[in-house]
Order: sequence, then C-alpha cells, then structure tokens
Amino acid sequence: MTGVAGSPSGVVAPRVALIGANGHGRWHRRVIAGLHATGRVRLVALVDLHPVEDEPEAPVPADALVGTDHRAMLAQARPDVVVLCTPPHTHLPIALDVLAAGADLLMEKPPVLSMAEHDTLAGALAATGRACQVGFQALGSAALAELAQAVAAGRLGTVTGIATVASWQRSDGYYARSPWAGRRSLDGRPVLDGALVNPLAHAVMQSLAVAEVAAGAPVAPARIELERYRVRPIEVDDTAALRVVPTAGPPIVVAVTLAGEDFVPGEVIVTGTAGRAVLEYPTDRLLLPGDAEPRTVAGRRGLLENLLDHRADPRVPLIAPLARTAPFTAVLEVVAGAPEPTRIDPELLVGTGDGADRVLTIRGVNAALRACAGGGRLLSELAVPWAVAPHVVDLDARRGAARDG
Repeated sequence: MTGVAGSPSGVVAPRVALIGANGHGRWHRRVIAGLHATGRVRLVALVDLHPVEDEPEAPVPADALVGTDHRAMLAQARPDVVVLCTPPHTHLPIALDVLAAGADLLMEKPPVLSMAEHDTLAGALAATGRACQVGFQALGSAALAELAQAVAAGRLGTVTGIATVASWQRSDGYYARSPWAGRRSLDGRPVLDGALVNPLAHAVMQSLAVAEVAAGAPVAPARIELERYRVRPIEVDDTAALRVVPTAGPPIVVAVTLAGEDFVPGEVIVTGTAGRAVLEYPTDRLLLPGDAEPRTVAGRRGLLENLLDHRADPRVPLIAPLARTAPFTAVLEVVAGAPEPTRIDPELLVGTGDGADRVLTIRGVNAALRACAGGGRLLSELAVPWAVAPHVVDLDARRGAARDG
C-alpha cells in the first residue's frame, strides 16, 4: 500500500470500504469523500446490490472497486475499515465477514436485532481484536457531553427521571421507500422498521446514555413496559410509549410519534431534585439549571474520524462501542417480541395531502406525549381514548430463571 496524495509524508492512509452505498449510504459516501480529499483515508471500494447511484459531492475514485459482492470486495480490496449501511437484518452476517477479513467496523444502527446476536458479535470482536463503532452519531454531541458533565457534577441533584419526546411526520411515500419499510420481518428475518428502532432510535439511545451517567454504571433494564400504535396498515409502530426501569438509577420514559401535530425535533428531559435540564438532541440546543434560555452547544465528533483516531491510538475511546449499545438492543428485543401495534381508529386521525405525500396526524397526540414525558407515565396511564395496556417484560425475573435453570 502507498500513501494518499495530500497525506503526511510516509503515512499510509487507512483503506476504507462502504457496504451499502445507496440510500443512507450516500451520506456516508460524503463523509468518506471529505476524509479522502484530505488524505485521512483512501476510499477503495463501494458495494451495493443495486447500481451505485451518482453522488456529486462524493465522486468515486477511478481506482476504487465497485461491486455487488461484499465477500469478493473484502478479498480483493483488503480494506482496513468498513462502513456497513445495509438493512438491519443483514448486519450480523456481513459484520462477521468484515471482522474475519481483519477490518475494523463502523455499522449503522441498530447494530443487531437481539441480545443473542449482540453476544455473537461481541464474541467475534474479542476473538479478532477488531474495533466496532455503532452509528449513533448523536452520541458525539458536545451538548450531550456537557449535559453528562452537569449530571455527574450534581447540578441537577439526584436524577429522579429521564424522558424523551419527539413528534415527527412521515408520509405514505415513506413506507414505500423500500421492500422492508414498515415491515416487522422480511424473508423470515426480523426488520422492525418502527419509530422506536429506526427514525427515533437516537431518542432512545440518548436517554440511555444520560441514564448511564446518572447511575454511574451501564444501564441494566430490569423491567420494560411498551405501548405501540400505528395509523396505517403497517406491521410496526409509528407511535409509541416506552418505560425502562433499570436495576439501578432513574426510570426512562420515551414518548414518540411519526404522526404528530406540531413538530418536536426530539428532547431529552432530565429531572432532578435540584433542577431540570432539556437537550434538543438533533439541534444540540441545551438548557441547564440557571440558564435563561436554551443555547446551542456547537461541536460534534464524527464517528468515522473517532474510529480512525482509536485505530491510531487505542487510548482514544470509541464514542459508540458495541458494548455501550447493549441496553438499546435489550429494548429492541422487547419490541421484537411484542404484539402487533394497535391500529388507531381512523376517526381520530386527520389526513392532509394526496398520493405519496399524504400525511396522517393523531388528534391531540402532542399534548399526550408531552404529558407522558412530563410525568414519567405511559399513554395508557393518561386519559387517552386510543391507548391500551402495555406489553410488560420482567427482565430481572427472566435472568433469574436463566440462572436457576
């Protein structure tokens, strides 16, 4: 291998490949292109089952391999780092191939679809000595870091609750974007393309990250209570309320929808005995006790750059290592095992737009979600006419039964 033009003299730039070059993969291509242009990496391959779409901001180097077979690419291009951006049900087998080929990995969220898969991947990482970063890019936020510091320093007192609320809209066309859109499973494999697991997964992960700081230890869910709803004939949730009760630390409530009224980008609300903090995580706006109004905390560390820094110096910690995402996968596993989401009566909905642009809104949903987040309650514990009893999983009891067995 030789260095890339523009790289420091004598320094060999890591060889980077992207598996899943279309769709969201185009975002990764733009990130890689910027690093390639400065000589930080060398883009050696793009892989996708379909013809690679044009991306003007990320031209494909003339010598880069473009193909459809990731195994052939791994053997031929010999990447040092692989970015994996394929449907979630394909993550584990491809990741195992990548690690076996000797490459480090940046994989999109959700990393895997069960704790058994998590354990398999963790075992492969330990056996190969490779590194794995998970694409929860909001964890690289300087605003989250400042919130975590405030919690750790006791500015909020003892944290008594963590909640997140988000209200988005998705059109009919959103659910026609791919064969796995809105699906619970595809070809016998779980997909779980619901609000909690895909578009609003960052809301869940941000809350778990804050809870880890508040508890002073990784979150170990003891009990998970889940309500899932849908406004269309899809197989997954577009509206959900979730409560995670950890073995230690404050409870976490998540109240989100893709059928919202007024847009709420996503707020993590931390309540303590000495104050309250609010992080609008998509915009990095933060309100801490004593602040007159929210302020933007600039700065996000890119996950690929952080992985490259970790490769160069293992003392640099990964922002989103696989182990940090274990509580998220525990939640996901409960989602996977839950009954089908409850269909909301069309009489309670408002439709706007036509064709693929049609949007459905649940009347009063924003106020209901705000009440959940503000009081640490589920929709079924409020006067919400369409709410039903939660699906409850006692993970402590399950662990005890496994030990006794």
